[in-house]
Amino acid sequence: MKLNRFGEYGGQYIPETLMHEMSRLEKAYAFYKEDPDFKAQLAGLLRDYAGRPSLLYYAAKMSRDLGGAKVYLKREDLNHTGSHKINNVLGQALLAKKMGKTRLIAETGAGQHGVAAATAAALLDLRCEVFMGEEDMERQSLNVYRMQLLGTQVHPVKTGTRVLKDAVNETMREWVRRVEDTHYVIGSVMGPHPFPRMVRDFQSIIGQEARQQVLEQEGKLPLAVIACVGGGSNAIGIFYDFIPDQEVQLIGCEAAGKGLDTPHHAATISRGRAGIFHGMKSYFCQDPEGQIAPVYSISAGLDYPGIGPEHAYLHDTGRAQYVAVTDEEAVTAFEYLAAMEGIIPAIESAHAVAYARKFAPTLDKEGSIIICISGRGDKDVAAIARYRGVSIYE
Repeated sequence: MKLNRFGEYGGQYIPETLMHEMSRLEKAYAFYKEDPDFKAQLAGLLRDYAGRPSLLYYAAKMSRDLGGAKVYLKREDLNHTGSHKINNVLGQALLAKKMGKTRLIAETGAGQHGVAAATAAALLDLRCEVFMGEEDMERQSLNVYRMQLLGTQVHPVKTGTRVLKDAVNETMREWVRRVEDTHYVIGSVMGPHPFPRMVRDFQSIIGQEARQQVLEQEGKLPLAVIACVGGGSNAIGIFYDFIPDQEVQLIGCEAAGKGLDTPHHAATISRGRAGIFHGMKSYFCQDPEGQIAPVYSISAGLDYPGIGPEHAYLHDTGRAQYVAVTDEEAVTAFEYLAAMEGIIPAIESAHAVAYARKFAPTLDKEGSIIICISGRGDKDVAAIARYRGVSIYE
């Protein structure tokens, strides 16, 4: 496998104006990821600032209620800023600082990556600007205000369908315009090489911890690891250290939105096909002419028409499977976990909870599964209330 590809996927499909900067980033990352001082500094930030390791929590009530395999929750929602996004952002912000950059830019959908980028910038004395689709800004107004509190300027993106895809487009344009002092903190395992590997490496702390924790608690590996998938960073993060363990099923849960039989979904593996977009070759939702199709999900974080190239490779090789979960299933799971375990998950994570509710009862009671709770659901409460027809003050 070529370093810049996963099978046929990945690559570097970028403008000539970015080639030098991308080469510089690739060399810097290759150096610093092996540098003892960099690794020690990042480990210290993850431990003392982000709050790692995150807990692997045995959901006893949920396990009894479902009546199948034991259910464990990898609690990325307990990280500082409330999601897994801080793992990658601390790594990239620290790398940017080592490279002499003074400004970070980022895209965001659900807002959690934007909040994490704003947080790291405040901590490390970097300027930060975030691009966010107007539609997502309306859905995630709490996170918009959090970013502004942290000193970050949030640019509303008014082009296209005004969601995550369009925010990525605008951030890419801004990076091309100003590479000399700016680093683009890509939030998922997507984009041109080296971003998919770099983000995966920073997020792989999730799976490293989860594998060790489940062996300590159960004395054996789980039957399955389940995570939601948009671009796919939390999923690759928890999957990666389990990939060599063929007996562990890896299951990614995509957004089926209003149904796969409608145009209103973001189920890239289920309904997409191979193409090139945002600097990479992967699977994308496309119209019959091969143009990127509009997508939809109740979850702003899963409302993306593509998927990271490593996920495309894992799908093609059969090492991971990808299933589709509707809005209604995710909202019901959101409510279920809150009532059952006193944990309000991000609506993104609720997609994984929804599938686990169907899957766990089919498994041996002596086995276990791990669900990645990629973030907390404070940001989603008002939107879910509206979905259920309840009007509340945000």
